[in-house]
Amino acid sequence: MPLDYTTLAKTIAALTHGETDEVALMATLACEIHHADERFDWTGFYRVTEPGLLKIGPYQGGHGCLQIPFSRGVCGAAARTGEAQLVPDVEAFPGHIACASSTRSELVLPVWNAAGAVIAVLDIDSNRPDAFTQEDADGLSGILAATFAE
Repeated sequence: MPLDYTTLAKTIAALTHGETDEVALMATLACEIHHADERFDWTGFYRVTEPGLLKIGPYQGGHGCLQIPFSRGVCGAAARTGEAQLVPDVEAFPGHIACASSTRSELVLPVWNAAGAVIAVLDIDSNRPDAFTQEDADGLSGILAATFAE
């Protein structure tokens, strides 16, 4: 059964209403998104902490990489290009960084603030191949925009 992004968006909006702290928002979203779907094996944020560098932020799941340069991996590609990265097979992605050997597919979305800057990426890994759809990317992008860019 596909994830009901309308209900998830309403739940997250209710939980985060009035909150402006980015880390608190990321922690809440990581938890809610991670537990919303069994396909999601690792769900978290990598924050832009300096030009060209992402560092681990709030997440759910096993350990993540501590830092990722914009020049490497799926997360780096999303931060560098500002475009969603929907990767059905991480082994086929040039420069993939294996933070967890169990990861088979990945969805990474840029997180924009109200000023139009990328402040982080949302990284969701699955231990299943081809686990993510464009519907996932669109639904989660809408939640991110409503939470961070409005």
